Amino acid sequence: MQIWSVKTVTYESLNNIVGLINGLSALLLTILPGKANILEGIHGWELRPTFRGPRLPRWMENGVSSFNQFIHELSVDSDTSSLDYSSGGDDLDEIYPASPSSQSSRASFAKRNIRCTGWIGCLFLWVLYPIKFLLGLPIRVCQLFYSGLSKGNSVSENDRPSSLGHIKRLHTLKDHVVHRTTDRRRGVVEDLHLAIEIIIETIFDVVHKAAHFVLSPLEALRILCRWLLSHNNRGTDMLDDGPYASVTTATLGEDDPVVTETKTSLRHSMNTDGRTCQDVITELGYPYEAINVITSDGYVLLLERIPRRDARKAVYLQHGVLDSSMGWVSNGVVGSPAFAAYDQGYDVFLGNFRGLVSREHVVKNISSKQYWRYSINEHGMEDIPAMIEKIHQVKTSELKISEPGLEVEVGDSQAYKLCAICHSLAGAAMLMYVITRRIEEKPHRLSRLILLSPAGFHEDSGIAFTVVEYLLLFLAPILSPFVPGFYIPTRFFRMLLNKLARDFHNYPAVGGLVQTLMGYVVGGDSSNWVGVLGLPHYNMNDMPGVSFRVAEHLAQIKHTRKFRMYDYGSEAANMEAYGSPEPLDLGENYSLIDVPVDLVAGRRDRIIRPSMVRKHYKLMKEAGVDVSFREFEYAHLDFTFSHSEELLAYVMSRLLLVDPTGKQQGSQKPVKSRKKDN
Repeated sequence: MQIWSVKTVTYESLNNIVGLINGLSALLLTILPGKANILEGIHGWELRPTFRGPRLPRWMENGVSSFNQFIHELSVDSDTSSLDYSSGGDDLDEIYPASPSSQSSRASFAKRNIRCTGWIGCLFLWVLYPIKFLLGLPIRVCQLFYSGLSKGNSVSENDRPSSLGHIKRLHTLKDHVVHRTTDRRRGVVEDLHLAIEIIIETIFDVVHKAAHFVLSPLEALRILCRWLLSHNNRGTDMLDDGPYASVTTATLGEDDPVVTETKTSLRHSMNTDGRTCQDVITELGYPYEAINVITSDGYVLLLERIPRRDARKAVYLQHGVLDSSMGWVSNGVVGSPAFAAYDQGYDVFLGNFRGLVSREHVVKNISSKQYWRYSINEHGMEDIPAMIEKIHQVKTSELKISEPGLEVEVGDSQAYKLCAICHSLAGAAMLMYVITRRIEEKPHRLSRLILLSPAGFHEDSGIAFTVVEYLLLFLAPILSPFVPGFYIPTRFFRMLLNKLARDFHNYPAVGGLVQTLMGYVVGGDSSNWVGVLGLPHYNMNDMPGVSFRVAEHLAQIKHTRKFRMYDYGSEAANMEAYGSPEPLDLGENYSLIDVPVDLVAGRRDRIIRPSMVRKHYKLMKEAGVDVSFREFEYAHLDFTFSHSEELLAYVMSRLLLVDPTGKQQGSQKPVKSRKKDN
């Protein structure tokens, strides 16, 4: 009774504190202006994602695959949206139907042993080790803590230390890959509940054991000897089969794949969502291929693919700042651009820019200062060319195999058509790519551009962006040597962010307050910022960041009111890079764009406002570009992270304008320009 009393008092105290925080957040929300639209967005998407699949759009009735049709009908027929899966603590062996927008289904590779995971588990073991050694503390406590840190796996081991070896062998036979189709993440508050329960049980268990051993010394000696024997056996087993397994990996899509040995951890990851784009694609039943691309300046990029190897129409999707390929698949089967394009018969390629915490580079020990030394120039003149050339290499080799008599490339024509869909920063980088390739008289291999809220012009923006602009320009010479990029460098704080995102979902007032404050920071944009923070690419293992030079480049563009390349700060440096004392003005060279361009703006977008997208349209129209312009009632992140049937229908209609059997448009012969080698 004492233990339950202590638990009750502790839980109620913690719940009251959390309730107070949630209540104060709700009170602040009633005071802060402009909260209505923001909360409408946050409740409409991620806080409680429904299990009912969205209805199929009319334009997909004939194009959707049979597998996706089956999934859709299944989700509509069995509506289980009333299920509450937020706690993830009860009925852990049940498997629930998956939501198209569910963000935490991931594969867990777990050999269930009693070793605790992560720094919390290690600290806990070190604290308990002397007590356990002296008093024979049962292993159940450590097992309970470990199972809590893992993804909700229940503990059924015998409390006796002598049964440890048998339990380990039993679990080794059991489990391998377990796909959980519900959100099994826990937030910080839920972890506190678990830790408090473990600590309380541990303290009472120690007291009870101590009293028992004092009264029965022979029993204490027997348990101690038995524990020492089991400890020795466990050490031998761990030497034979440790917590890490050697996994052979290969680079897919390369002519000569390099086989490497990597160490894959089989431990759980603290109940955070660490899924990759591959996990999302394969869990939904689509094929997947990963292609490593190396840029000319040594950066290793991941080009992901949903392959249709015999298709003569391909689409390349490129994300914006602080994003990854996950954005194109995060809305599930019928709400994601990547799956929609694949269902319409396209070979789909998902690009990933440089700029991850893991710092993938050919130089393995590259410093942060060296790695983050790039601007938008490198996105448009290194990353995109490398990925598009890899796409061209892969497609031409596959089409030669599937159609032996086909001439895959003759003059200005090629056997496949490649369209690009770009969001935000990627739109600016793609325009830079096309213009610079035309200047260098190199083929860009594209047949159409669809730019969703593209960057490039930013003078029409809120006061927050103006303040950041002047701070960056003023402090750039001082900060750039010390702050190469903006990212979260440690696994602990990345884990904390991932868990806090879960807490924001569990406590709507707190999440609403964070959502409102985020909206203020980004100029009042009503995108679902809290939902995006919970996406798997913001996990403890890796996370996208922003180079200081990219931020400075955007500040330069905003300050000069011109869409131009990076200003290196001196006439000599600019002369070396561009052959002129001033950076190349891309807006003045829109006449070099020789493919149709579709510009899409969001009326509720406060990061890149519709007036700035219209500026692109005006300059392109004056330059004679085949360009169209369309506005939708979306905020900035709605173009990728929200299920938007109207937008998907429009994007697909633009893709279908490209005839895969037609010929590539001709090239003009502009004057060459020099490019800076980094």
